[in-house]
Amino acid sequence: MQRLEHLEHLDKHLVDELAQVARETVRDELREQARGQRRRAALYAGSGAAALYAGAAVALAVGLALALVLPGWAAALITAAVLG
Repeated sequence: MQRLEHLEHLDKHLVDELAQVARETVRDELREQARGQRRRAALYAGSGAAALYAGAAVALAVGLALALVLPGWAAALITAAVLG
């Protein structure tokens, strides 16, 4: 009977160790995935900011080009209408 109690203790210890290894493995995998997603999000944010500035530069260029043949207020109004 004592031998069975010893085996139960070993089984419980083995299950606890396996659970700990599984938790550590899952935690490491989630940490690695989060690192990749953070990097991807930073790249998207950077490209979005660059696109915003590029769009503003194009709008300014269009407005200035229109201002060559129209009054300034009309060029600004047309540019705003196109962007809107």
